[in-house]
Amino acid sequence: MATVIHQREKCIGCNYCVELAPEHWKMSKKDGKSVLLGAIEKKGFWSSKISEQDVDVNEKAAKACPVNIIQIR
Repeated sequence: MATVIHQREKCIGCNYCVELAPEHWKMSKKDGKSVLLGAIEKKGFWSSKISEQDVDVNEKAAKACPVNIIQIR
């Protein structure tokens, strides 16, 4: 198991995470920022557990993020 961590407040809405890992990300119609699906918020950080098979696509999303607000642990 791995964890995806997202600092949503710093999101600029570029949509790369949604394009690269659409089963884990979507864009909010309210504020135009990305949403990590199934995530729980704690002190401004959103986190979600993912399986090992989903690590690769989320790592690609993290690398593509221009503001570096996605981490995989």
